[in-house]
Amino acid sequence: MTIRVLVDVSLSPEWIGELHRHGWPAVHWSAVGDPRATDRTIVDWAIANGCVVLTHDLDFGALLALTHRTGPSVITVRGQDVLPDHMGPMVLALLRQHEAELARGALIVLDEGKARVRVLPI
Repeated sequence: MTIRVLVDVSLSPEWIGELHRHGWPAVHWSAVGDPRATDRTIVDWAIANGCVVLTHDLDFGALLALTHRTGPSVITVRGQDVLPDHMGPMVLALLRQHEAELARGALIVLDEGKARVRVLPI
């Protein structure tokens, strides 16, 4: 099963090319929805379309925790430089390493070189 990635507006559209180059289907939220949409709207769209949300926004993790949802999976990248030329290798490694957890439902927070994985619901 290949994970499909929805890149949130908090991250650059440059992520789409980086993910595609490495075989991960991806779409940027600005290409499919209103950039001013609520996090709940984005979460609902991700569930309906079988996507993992890639974001820089901590609100997605909070939403999953408060609602005890089992999806969608969310990867939150943290740090000063969250562009794909810096964080890309770490995100790609994380996608490969945790594909099974992401397919079932997980919240992963990726700091520089360190990932914390929580299986949903939390």
